[in-house]
Amino acid sequence: MTIPMTRKGYEKIKEELNRLKKVERPQNILDIAEARAHGDLSENAEYDAAKNRQGHIEGRIKELEGKLADAEVIDIRNLSNEKVVFGTTVHLIHAESGEEKKYALVGTEEADLKNGQISVQSPLGRCLIGHQVGEMVKVVTPAKTVEYEIVKITVE
Repeated sequence: MTIPMTRKGYEKIKEELNRLKKVERPQNILDIAEARAHGDLSENAEYDAAKNRQGHIEGRIKELEGKLADAEVIDIRNLSNEKVVFGTTVHLIHAESGEEKKYALVGTEEADLKNGQISVQSPLGRCLIGHQVGEMVKVVTPAKTVEYEIVKITVE
């Protein structure tokens, strides 16, 4: 199964993987060796912590390698801004409050609501796909139903 991803998201995962392999893993190996040098491993908290960290690092490396192997990088440079599709940025106005919002539609792995990036698989993302400027979209979530007007679609 492929995972749609922007070039930016793909590069971000590659950077984290590179940091884990070239910085954190070697440092952790040194930490384990240093803790071992302190003697009795059965009561050595530094050794236990370093070994736990090693497991975390190796697990994260495998996870990131899997994501990169399954990634399908979508080139957003040639996208049209006529309708909402993966990779576009949508400018919305909340129908009731008039509050303006701006979201980039990205893959699940890249979603970061604090930075205005929502997954195309999210309730809002699914509702926006295929719509055009001027259309109203109704988003039904377990908590409430919200309506937005699409005021602008850009490719950033």
